[in-house]
Amino acid sequence: MSIAGSDSSGGAGVQADLRTFAALGVYGTAVITSVTAQDSEGVRRREDVSVGLVREQIEAVVEDIGVDFAKTGMLASSAIVECVAEALRRYDVPFVLDPVLEAGAGGTLLDESALPTLVEKLLPLAAVTTPNVAEASVISGIEITDEKSMRAAALRIYELGVEAVVITGGHFNRKGADLLYDGEFLELRGEIIQTAERIHGAGCTFSAALAAELAKGRSLREAVAAAKRFVTTAISGGWQRVGRREMLVVDQLFTLRKAESKLDAIKSVKTAVKMLRRSGSFVKLIPEVGVNVGMAAVGAESAADVAAVCGRIRRCGNEMAAGCVELGASEHVARVILAAMEFNAEIRAAMNVRLSSEILEACRQLGLKLASFSRAEEPTGVKTLDWGVREAARRWLASQPQTTTNFPDAVYDWGAEGKEPMLRLFGKNAVEVAERALKLSEMLSHDRKT
Repeated sequence: MSIAGSDSSGGAGVQADLRTFAALGVYGTAVITSVTAQDSEGVRRREDVSVGLVREQIEAVVEDIGVDFAKTGMLASSAIVECVAEALRRYDVPFVLDPVLEAGAGGTLLDESALPTLVEKLLPLAAVTTPNVAEASVISGIEITDEKSMRAAALRIYELGVEAVVITGGHFNRKGADLLYDGEFLELRGEIIQTAERIHGAGCTFSAALAAELAKGRSLREAVAAAKRFVTTAISGGWQRVGRREMLVVDQLFTLRKAESKLDAIKSVKTAVKMLRRSGSFVKLIPEVGVNVGMAAVGAESAADVAAVCGRIRRCGNEMAAGCVELGASEHVARVILAAMEFNAEIRAAMNVRLSSEILEACRQLGLKLASFSRAEEPTGVKTLDWGVREAARRWLASQPQTTTNFPDAVYDWGAEGKEPMLRLFGKNAVEVAERALKLSEMLSHDRKT
């Protein structure tokens, strides 16, 4: 059960909590404490729900549906804090206290006069509280400036009666670390996500994820670790440039979207292979080392997130033989795609084909945007394809207007000793790449006939 305010921008509050619950496989209920008119620039207005209605919402949920675990977010006023504390004590509901003081975009979400009530009446009832550095500084009265003062603040909050404290401080100490104190200190380090946009909804998502994991029966330390992994993934998959001030809203469903996109990648590669098989001319584009076509999932991080052909596509006379399509089938094509995605996340597919002067001229006639690299310029200690694709892309982008955010359609190199010349086609999906390869092979066949 989420006991929190409504965020009209959709990024935080009850909206974020319910998405988190759903993503983690628990049924979520909601008790609205306040309605905000909120956007990327801050809270324009808020209207608190009456204390009686807050109480009746809690009663309706607990008495009919039941609650394994709850979390509190925006509680707005001293009267609402007292009401929530009384109800949670009466029903003996375990809960996570997220002491929301201000909106991430700006604007007060808890009256100054309500803070003592929260500390005295609600905090001692909580199973765990999850303040960020600013909130922990206010509650503890200790200004957090380093890891020593962070530990002192956690200990002071613990002494106020709560069973455990998690200070979320990844943005503070540059190590992506949160600090847990439950009688003993535990530092939880994680990935640091660099973004120019302000992140909206991370605190709500973390506390909701923690409540969900505790509801599923995890121990506190297991639940904190799982919640941290969840919110890190949600931030990395966040929706960019939301609103006039371009706030980054975390995407609680990113893990599910990524899993779905893996299946889409496999399907797209399989369709591409079928297209190539049906062609009578493509076989002539297969180089001696064979062809591979691959497509990455949304937010791909490694070869395990890239679907490709096992054992490549080989030429057998005038026919072609292809293995099955699987995730992680080719480290080779995965590296090419992942390098391209660093420049444009929408470019998620690639295929290598044979290169010759005739093929390069056909590419130009088709209007393909071409970039190249020379293996002779390759620095020592780097992987050729990673470096080559990045180098070619950088040079190509440098030659384009500053507003260009696209990516070349193909990157080629003329090889080296023991290395075959190669053309690599890129696109948004494997079918698009296959279509380009087929147009290229058909043009070559037509030119030879004429």
